[in-house]
Amino acid sequence: MLRALLLVLVLANLGFFAWSRGWLAPGLVPPQQGQHEPQRLQGQVKPELVTVLPLKDANAAVVAARAAAAVCVESGPLAESELTTAEAELVAAQAPAGSWTREPAPLPPLWLVYAGRWPEPAARRAREADLRKLGLEPEVLTAPAELAPGLVISRHPSQAEAEAALEKLTRGTPPLRGARVAQLPLPAANTVLRVARADADLQARLRLRSGEALGGGFRPCAGAPVVASAPKP
Repeated sequence: MLRALLLVLVLANLGFFAWSRGWLAPGLVPPQQGQHEPQRLQGQVKPELVTVLPLKDANAAVVAARAAAAVCVESGPLAESELTTAEAELVAAQAPAGSWTREPAPLPPLWLVYAGRWPEPAARRAREADLRKLGLEPEVLTAPAELAPGLVISRHPSQAEAEAALEKLTRGTPPLRGARVAQLPLPAANTVLRVARADADLQARLRLRSGEALGGGFRPCAGAPVVASAPKP
C-alpha cells in the first residue's frame, strides 16, 4: 500500500514538473508564470534597446547623464559688499570649489539726452508738456541727486550715440532747446556670480538657499544656452 502511494506521488511530481515546463503543450496549457514562459518573451517591447551594463559602466553613464543636464546659472547683479555673503551661500549649497566665477553684470544704458534739473514741480510739468508737443515722451529721473529731479528724453549705451541723438533733435523742426548729454553713475551692484555647469542636484540645493543673499536667486545665464552638452571622455 505504501509502495503504491509512493509511486503515485513520484508520478504526480513528474507530471507536474513536465506540465510546468511546458513539455505537455499544446495538449495541456502550461502555467502563465515562471522564467521559462515564451509568453513573457513575446510580451517584451523592443528588447534590443535594453543594454545591461557592468556596475562601473552604469555609474559612469549616470555621471554622464547628470553632466549632460548641467546648465549655466547666475545670480545678481551684486554689490561688492554682497559678494562674500553670496559666495558663502554657494559653499553652503555644496557647490564645488572653483565652480563659480565673478563676472561683470550687463550695464543699462548710462548715457542720457537730459533736461533739468527742475526742483519746482510746476516748472517740471510745464517743461514736460513742451517736450510732448515735440513728439517726445520724457521720463522723470529721480536719482542720482545731481541730476534729479530731471527729465530723460532718451537713453543710450554710449556717449557718441547720445550726442548724435541730441544733435538730431536740435536740428529738428521745431528744434529741441535746453537739453544736454548726461551720464548716470555706474551702479553699485555690477557683478554677477556665475556657475557655468550646475547639475540638477546643485540647482535644487541652490533653490533652498536665501534668495535675498543671492541677489534674488539663481537663474539661467543671460545669453547662454539653457542646456550644456556633456564633456567628451
